[in-house]
Amino acid sequence: MFEQAFKNIDDILHKDAGSSSELDYTEQTSWLLFLKYLDALEQDKALEAGLKGKTYTFILEKAFRWDHWAAPKTKSGQLDHNKALSGDDLREFVDQKLFPYLRGFKQRAAGPDTIEYKIGEIFSEIKNKFQSGYNLREVIEIIDGLRFRSQTEKHELSHLYEAKIRNMGNAGRNGGEYYTPRPLIRAIIRVVKPKIGQRIYDGAVGSAGFLCEAYDYLKAKKGLTTTELKALQERTFYGKEKKSLAYVIAIMNMILHGIETPNVLHTNTLAENLSDIQEKDRFDVVLANPPFGGKERKEVQQNFPIKSGETAFLFLQHFIKILKAGGKGGVVIKNTFLSNTDNAAVSIRKLLLESCNLHTVLDLPGGTFPGAGVKTVVLFFEKGAPTRKVWFYQLDPDRNLGKTNPLNDEDLTEFVTLQKTGADSPKSWSVDVRGIDQTTFDLSARNPNGGDALAHRSPQEIIEEITALDAVSVEVLEAIKALL
Repeated sequence: MFEQAFKNIDDILHKDAGSSSELDYTEQTSWLLFLKYLDALEQDKALEAGLKGKTYTFILEKAFRWDHWAAPKTKSGQLDHNKALSGDDLREFVDQKLFPYLRGFKQRAAGPDTIEYKIGEIFSEIKNKFQSGYNLREVIEIIDGLRFRSQTEKHELSHLYEAKIRNMGNAGRNGGEYYTPRPLIRAIIRVVKPKIGQRIYDGAVGSAGFLCEAYDYLKAKKGLTTTELKALQERTFYGKEKKSLAYVIAIMNMILHGIETPNVLHTNTLAENLSDIQEKDRFDVVLANPPFGGKERKEVQQNFPIKSGETAFLFLQHFIKILKAGGKGGVVIKNTFLSNTDNAAVSIRKLLLESCNLHTVLDLPGGTFPGAGVKTVVLFFEKGAPTRKVWFYQLDPDRNLGKTNPLNDEDLTEFVTLQKTGADSPKSWSVDVRGIDQTTFDLSARNPNGGDALAHRSPQEIIEEITALDAVSVEVLEAIKALL
């Protein structure tokens, strides 16, 4: 039912002049789904209050509730076509009344942790792109037919929403920005092993895949108490996201997974000065896939002790700083980080090795992130003690990965199993940190058992390395000139 509904919605959006891409389709579906979800949540709470002899105070005023403007019903439960707005009337109501009202919650809310604030934030960041009120009416009627009040319905809908996010990520060049393959996330979580009671953080939250999968992982524990369930809902998952669309999708994705009031802030994580982070701001677990290849302005770089225009290098410093002593991290980064010879890369590798135990590096094959064109590794580390030995695993599936052959859970089974003991195998080996070059801290993932992860680099990665080496050469030449 849900799958066909999503297909029908995309077909309608495709013919509407206001939406032109998978990104638009996901955004427009998201705000309507959110309002439908909010209505179901309020109805449930009103029913629950009534059974206790109490009166529930609705968040939304009557004129702006789903069952009033979007889907008014007759006594028999059918859509009341005499009251339901359509065409220009509907579009004008949404643009001129509904959205301004919902945006206003940001100012009226008691604080950023409330669902009222999230409503205001979401509708401050997106706009209605339907140019035809008749198309909007058709989509509303499809969404009104969806039911996601039971756990089974929510589970099915969350899977389909994840599929939409995956399609959106695959549709553009920035696939990794919106979508990290869920089998990879699940493997990272199984290695990091977060526990209930810990605070889990993703400062580059994207579509919130890490937080949603961590929630599913922790919620699967048998015999959870009411206190533990409350902690999972309110005091476990935290994130920050810079981009408006990703922020909206993250909120909706977490809600569909069962986290009713997500602790996700719409902000530029890197705009925070590292020296301002205090103990109370720190987290037990960091799970993240920061943006590949982004470039940050000079004023943003000033927030970090190791200056770099490479976004991922700044994020890695942020993650190390924001972890508590003993805190654990699982972070995806470009594999060239292990060997780049520019000053920033060398300094950050030194920082990571000296302040954290980088116990595991998972080397991923090309095609892990379809459309991204970048080879990556996952860094697993624990803050508080220096690295003595690094265990490497070179993932080498028996096929070329891509959109039609994505990564799956089975591909990562051996990695998760071997990682527990750090055993050597044809795909895994250990490196004693005392044996690496102490001036470059080169951690290249070269398999001594016959494979060489860096021997199959893409042309883009080779160009990037040459560019980095050129930059170092320029610095050396300038230093020589200064001495002459």
